[in-house]
Amino acid sequence: MSDQTRSSAMAQPLQHQTSPTTRKTAKFLTATVLGGSALVLSGLTLTGTILALTVATPLFVLFSPVLVPALIATLMIGSGFLLSGGCGASALVGFTWLYKYVTGKRPVGSGQIDYMKDEISGKARDVKDFVKDQAKAGQNRADQEIRRA
Repeated sequence: MSDQTRSSAMAQPLQHQTSPTTRKTAKFLTATVLGGSALVLSGLTLTGTILALTVATPLFVLFSPVLVPALIATLMIGSGFLLSGGCGASALVGFTWLYKYVTGKRPVGSGQIDYMKDEISGKARDVKDFVKDQAKAGQNRADQEIRRA
């Protein structure tokens, strides 16, 4: 009797694990319905697009001498507005950064600017000293040549 009790006790968990639960079944049915609906809607959209293109293509061919220049003009005007807006926005950001830098608020990147400023001024000092030395050396040579002559 004890063998039968053990075997039936072991069979119950296995049976419970293999049978689908109501929740899993509901998830599967929901996913199937949603996937099928999406597939039907995409097919309808494709069919509608093909029909609309079939009807609209002759109209595009007939009105293309008007539509193409109008489209080009519209694109040029739109891109001009986008470009001017982008340039204005970048100028505003640049002036804001410059204002923060001048007022000492240390915006992002100001350390690099200060470093480069120090590097450039150091190189300018070196060039100035080099030019002074070369001018002095040239003057000394000229004085020596004058004395020899």
